[in-house]
This record gives sequence, C-alpha cells and structure tokens, in this order.
Amino acid sequence: LGQAIEDATGEHLAEKMGYVKKLTDRLVRGIMDAIPYTHYTGDPVNRLPGTASFVFEAIEGEGLILRLDNAGICGSTGSACSTGSLDPSHVLMAIGLPHEIAHGSLRLTLGEQNTEEDVDYIIETVTDVVATLRSMSPVWENGKPNLTAASDLHSHH
Repeated sequence: LGQAIEDATGEHLAEKMGYVKKLTDRLVRGIMDAIPYTHYTGDPVNRLPGTASFVFEAIEGEGLILRLDNAGICGSTGSACSTGSLDPSHVLMAIGLPHEIAHGSLRLTLGEQNTEEDVDYIIETVTDVVATLRSMSPVWENGKPNLTAASDLHSHH
C-alpha cells in the first residue's frame, strides 16, 4: 500500500502526467484531423491528463467499441456511470448534443505505459472503424451525416 501511495503521489508524478498529457494531445489532434464530423467533448484544458472523449456523427458507439475491442483497443461509450445502457450519455445530452449525435461517443484513457506507437495505432484503427461503420450507416450520405434521416430513424423507436 505504501508503495502504491508513493507511486501515485511521488516526485515523478508531474513528469509522468506531462508525458501522458502529451500522448493524449497527440491522440486528440490525430483523431480530430483524420475524421470529419467529429466532436471533442469535455474541457480541452481542465481534464484528467489521460482521458479523451469524442462523438462521431452517424455511427453507433456499440459497434465502434466492439470493433475496437477486436483490434485490441479498450474504450467505452456512454457515460462511466451508465455502462451497459444503450441510451446515449446523459452528460452529452446535457451539454446540448442532439440524441442522434450523442449515440456515437467514445471515451479513451491513456496511461504512462502507453507509447506514441500505441497512439498512432489507435488513431489509425479508430479512423478505419469509423469509416467502415459510416459506410453501413443509414444516416451517412455522400461523405456527411444526413440528420433528417437520423431524426426519422429515432422517431420510429
């Protein structure tokens, strides 16, 4: 326990967190540059150094999580406190994202054991998976989301 406390609060904490923040910034920049119709959610500055949260228009988060898992990447969709629920995150709804957009959320967490190669692999994989899911999406037309179609889909549930 003493060792765990020292690791969590010790003299190298600032250095470790600086490294993790640098990795996370690389991840965010890479995903935002590579994937159109993506929203970065949460405060860009006042956040934990290793967390990154995105919403991708015109896809469902569950399909994204399953495909990332198959590629060896662990992520989550929805809010941390509603794991297992298929409802979009109440947090994302509260910040004003429409229901049909809030469904495509992804939260990733990096740690000091991650590398720049890991980050590049994540960027490449998320980009490929989002492209694949969008190609199958009934609300993705001509390279962009058709939100009227999305509203129609959700009104039939």
